[in-house]
Amino acid sequence: MKSSTKDKIKGKMHEVKGQVKQAIGTAANSPSMIAEGRIEKIGGKIQTKSGQVKKAMGK
Repeated sequence: MKSSTKDKIKGKMHEVKGQVKQAIGTAANSPSMIAEGRIEKIGGKIQTKSGQVKKAMGK
């Protein structure tokens, strides 16, 4: 599997994991869990974009 594909998959996993953490944080009224989820979600989006850039560059 190409590294661009791996980055996209890992990025999507982190995005979903971040969304889940945000939902749990909201349900539990935990600002720290919400923030942690947002950070993870943003990190996942960055990793997904990195995979897209690698694919566009042919790596």
